[in-house]
Amino acid sequence: MTSRQPRQRYFNRELSVLDFQGRVLALAENTAVPLLERAKFVAIVAQNLDEFFQVRVAGLKDQILAGAHAISPDGMTAKEQLSAIRVKIDSLNTRMDAVVLDVLLPELERHGISLANWDELDRPDRKQLDDAFDAEIFPVVTPLAVDPAHPFPYISDLSLNLAVLIRDPKGDGDVQFARVKVPPILPRFVALGDDDRFVPLVQVIAAHLERLFPGMEIVGHYPFRVTRNADLSIEEDEAEDLLEAMESEIRRRRRSSRAVRLEAHPTITDEALDLLRRELDLHEEDIYLRHAPLDLAGLWSLAELDHPELRDPPWNPATPARLAKKATDPVDFFGVIRNGDVLVHHPYESFVSSTAGFIAQAAQDPNVLAIKQTLYRTSLPEDPALGGEAAIVRSLVEAAHSGKQVVVLVELKARFDEEANIRWARLLEEAGAHVAYGVVGLKTHSKTALVVRREGNELRRYSHIGTGNYNPKTARIYEDLGFFTADPDIGSDLSELFNVLTGYGHRRKYRKLLVAPTTLRDKLVKMIRAEAKKGAEGRLAFKINHLVDTDMIDVLYEASRAGVQIDLVVRGICSIRPGVPGLSDNIRVRSLVGRYLEHSRIYRFGRPGVDARYFIGSADLMPRNLSWRVEAIVPVEDTTLQGRLEEIISVALADDVLAWELTENGSWRKVAVDAGIESHVRLQELALERSRPVTI
Repeated sequence: MTSRQPRQRYFNRELSVLDFQGRVLALAENTAVPLLERAKFVAIVAQNLDEFFQVRVAGLKDQILAGAHAISPDGMTAKEQLSAIRVKIDSLNTRMDAVVLDVLLPELERHGISLANWDELDRPDRKQLDDAFDAEIFPVVTPLAVDPAHPFPYISDLSLNLAVLIRDPKGDGDVQFARVKVPPILPRFVALGDDDRFVPLVQVIAAHLERLFPGMEIVGHYPFRVTRNADLSIEEDEAEDLLEAMESEIRRRRRSSRAVRLEAHPTITDEALDLLRRELDLHEEDIYLRHAPLDLAGLWSLAELDHPELRDPPWNPATPARLAKKATDPVDFFGVIRNGDVLVHHPYESFVSSTAGFIAQAAQDPNVLAIKQTLYRTSLPEDPALGGEAAIVRSLVEAAHSGKQVVVLVELKARFDEEANIRWARLLEEAGAHVAYGVVGLKTHSKTALVVRREGNELRRYSHIGTGNYNPKTARIYEDLGFFTADPDIGSDLSELFNVLTGYGHRRKYRKLLVAPTTLRDKLVKMIRAEAKKGAEGRLAFKINHLVDTDMIDVLYEASRAGVQIDLVVRGICSIRPGVPGLSDNIRVRSLVGRYLEHSRIYRFGRPGVDARYFIGSADLMPRNLSWRVEAIVPVEDTTLQGRLEEIISVALADDVLAWELTENGSWRKVAVDAGIESHVRLQELALERSRPVTI
């Protein structure tokens, strides 16, 4: 293999992440998208870029600091990747600043939603904010001087701050540096009266600096923001109590992680910027000057304002006819599932009346002996979104209190959800549930639940395998699938999988489930190569979130060269290069980006209606999913449900409103609108059709 061959075969993972953020940002730039939804998409991109720096950029910097000479699959060093990342980030920042300052804020103001600057306010408005500062802000703000008696303070991750230059009029005239942290417990924007008028909190604080530094001259003040490495480092095999180790590591991360990015407004002085850069141990290439307000993730608060006319039309998830209540009688989930497998499609179909309802009924049913479940991400215990909903964890707590055998596999290492999961683990343990934290060295990412029920003289297992988390809040915005079955083979597989997760042992074979890291990779490769043997008659269609694993990409290249027609719907990161003569002529890649986050994973091997096999589950084609996580993929064998999965694939491939296509050179091209098929709208229509009672 020549040194340049990798560049011809794969696209860079990190740059592909940023390409996806560009596709999301295009929704904010699209005038056909409702205004508050556009503000939301800016907030999403800003938040995603924060996480990108916290994890991916931090990881590349760690490689350089460690003296590692690793080369990415596309042939780039860590330094080369950071340079290319800088170019793409600069482009994204320019686009975000432009859409916020030149488009969104003026448009919002025309609709009565104003984000004002302090300098533009009249006296009554300033008086109102003076009172708000005295009552709500001043008591929680702490100025920190920097001088020989006051060392440079630790600047916490993602905190918004003011760099303040002050001079003592009675002193020697020297300018001193101070830092004021904008309290994260306060709203990002301060409301003016009952109208939808707001002023950034950082500006309100800046306007009252004389209160924080009495008797001092304020020479200048400049907002800045720091991003730090947010990856956790836990030696699981050395941690006697993983829960306590995680809590300790989270506390350590807050105080000692390295800075990886500094954001500031262009008006900041060179002296202040140099001091920050030096104290934070950053380089020039780590500094980003932004014209728009810092921390655009704060636009979430504006996007959630009560202006339905500026939002997408509301959607109330439908309940499939098979799961609908009959008059006043609640649905019998166990009877329905015994009569045939069930497939639900969120958010088009309700999570509350399907998955959450199933677990709630299991918790209350006296014939249920045991509930076993994995939890990767779920809602916070105090999350108001849970109000009135059959929350999964609360059902598990109820089941444990009633004496049922409740086993919960809580993944403490779910990035950015570690603290919420720790709190859930404590709550479940207090209720009497058996809480485990998975297999050493692996994240448990599978979305699985098993209910064991006594029926007459036998025990029957009811299984749920999903593509998304057991989270009622995200189930309204993430597109996911859930599969219910009473298949005894799948139930036995899940029983054995849970035994591996909670005890000791290694299982290499399962009856029907494909499980990572043991069987999944080999089974997928085997099925792809089986299609390759069919030549031009072979067909593959995958709908996944990410495609990065180079071994899997190479197997797909083999299939393409054999004549297999391959359609890939890849929402986010994609390293495969489609359409290369002699390599990937028969591979087509598209991405859907719209109102809902495409999150389901569907794998179809073969020709629809002829010899196709369908699988759904939690795994993407990434090294971490196939080799470093516990994942579960389940076959869907019912022909009616296979038709449902093919319907989803067909709609995704026909979409010409939300879709983008990946070109051979790595650029993403927006699909031109032709017939105007928008997959999210079409799938809503299909969900409504399925919710109608079947008439005979």
